[in-house]
Amino acid sequence: MKMVKSTLAMLTALGVLGISGFAEAGATLDAVQKKGYVQCGISDGLPGFSYTDAKGQYKGIDVDVCRGIAAAVFGDANKVKFTPLTAKERFTALQSGEIDVLSRNTTWTSSRDSAMGLDFTGVTYYDGQGFLVNKKLGVSSAKQLDGATVCIQAGTTTELNLSDYFRSNNLKYTPITYDTSDESAKSLESGRCDVLTSDQSQLYAQRIKLGKPDDYVVLPEVISKEPLGPAVRQGDEEWFDIVRWTLFAMLNAEEMGIDSKNVEDMAKNSKNPDVNRLLGAEGDYGKDLKLPKDWAVKIIKEVGNYGEVFERNVGEGSDLKIKRGLNALWNKGGLQYAPPVR
Repeated sequence: MKMVKSTLAMLTALGVLGISGFAEAGATLDAVQKKGYVQCGISDGLPGFSYTDAKGQYKGIDVDVCRGIAAAVFGDANKVKFTPLTAKERFTALQSGEIDVLSRNTTWTSSRDSAMGLDFTGVTYYDGQGFLVNKKLGVSSAKQLDGATVCIQAGTTTELNLSDYFRSNNLKYTPITYDTSDESAKSLESGRCDVLTSDQSQLYAQRIKLGKPDDYVVLPEVISKEPLGPAVRQGDEEWFDIVRWTLFAMLNAEEMGIDSKNVEDMAKNSKNPDVNRLLGAEGDYGKDLKLPKDWAVKIIKEVGNYGEVFERNVGEGSDLKIKRGLNALWNKGGLQYAPPVR
């Protein structure tokens, strides 16, 4: 947090910040190209979304979105630097210009998309708030949590959702608030609270980090809509479009059967006009985004299509073993849908 505050002070002194305290939106792409990398804000450690593996490498869905942006802009997914941020720090870091894009399991809401000076570019993961409890508590439903002590991460939408749910169901609770998700999980494990509430994806991620994960269960209730996705500063449509279409390229690729293994062959040999437009073999749609013709090829080759990203990070082949559910493609019973390149 000290780093964020010092950055704000420096930018204000230099006149980079307006009177609102937000960075002046503008040529983010030019600035990114000049420094040679994308600065991406991620979470401070959430398995499946943004975390460091045993080799110290950043992994996760949110990380792969950032790598995809770098691949689109530079043709190299490694030209990205990561800034781990707590829930409290994340918006200030983006507003101040400390990061170029926020890709940090962040819920798209009306106030964040307007009053906070942010623009959400799409939905990387459809989520919803739930509850994680120790099996010894002996409950099978959130409606049995009357009088419970509840661990919450500060600076998130979970606080209001929790209050609304308990009030509407005439239940009482005692909140205990922490700055990080790890602190909340440790409090649940130590018995200081009866239940941990957060987005269900985060609950599954925190569960596998506990000493005895099989002792804990995620209750069936989903009490909110939590569309998670990347955000950029308002006022820079050029950069907004690049971040948005990075995700759309991954989604369209999965729908068309294009993956990291066959993308180069498809770019050379496909007879499908939709495939050819996406991969730059027909037309020059990258030019509209100020990107190379093969921008989508680079994303898919180096990062993968959306299905590949989902599966390796949070899907059935990962430690989290989360089913696609709402995050399946629209033609497979889910909500994921991307406009066409044409």
